[in-house]
Amino acid sequence: MNLSGLAKLTLLDYPGHTACTVFTGGCNFRCPFCHNALLVTGELAGGGEISEEEVFAHLKKRQGVLDGVCITGGEPLINRDIDVFIRRIRELGYAVKLDTNGSFPERLEALAAEGLVDYVAVDIKNCREKYGLTVGIPGFDTAPVERTVEFLKKGTVPYEFRTTVVREFHEEDDLRRIGEWISGTERYFLQAFSDKGELIDSSLHGVPKEEMERFAAAAAPFVGSCELRGV
Repeated sequence: MNLSGLAKLTLLDYPGHTACTVFTGGCNFRCPFCHNALLVTGELAGGGEISEEEVFAHLKKRQGVLDGVCITGGEPLINRDIDVFIRRIRELGYAVKLDTNGSFPERLEALAAEGLVDYVAVDIKNCREKYGLTVGIPGFDTAPVERTVEFLKKGTVPYEFRTTVVREFHEEDDLRRIGEWISGTERYFLQAFSDKGELIDSSLHGVPKEEMERFAAAAAPFVGSCELRGV
């Protein structure tokens, strides 16, 4: 596993759980607004900041205190041995939440089939028409993400979809189109973009709360609930 960091305690990353967060290095996307850009393109992308044994030493020490592990990135599913890593986590009795960009549906489906993930959060970057622009890959084929969406909507594993809203990439109609795309999902979250430094593109801006509320209202008719985060 290409590991780049460990947050030893989080009350936010895994809803309903006291957890730690493991950060993996590297990603197949180049989203200009990524808040973990160093994990994608910078000095942390190669991993080596923390070893697997350090992670498991922490998990063993915190058994009975933590009840979950959030695996995020970067993009965790670029690691071909992620199934082995998660099995070791689950052997210690922890629930596992996986954050993913949805572009590796076969690996996600395999993990779910083995019962290795308890919750999945997928970043829906934009409507399909603007996906390539938003992920920094012109002409990106959304078929893998579409497969992930359809798989999760079957209810095999608890999940949520979420979109980080950025002034330069999102308009109200884009959120309506996303809502139509993921129609029928129970949980959809709009996250406010904030410039925390070390972005791929430092010229980007967030969207005011009032406008975020309009964006949420555009998507809401298609999903069970559409809520705001970070506003």
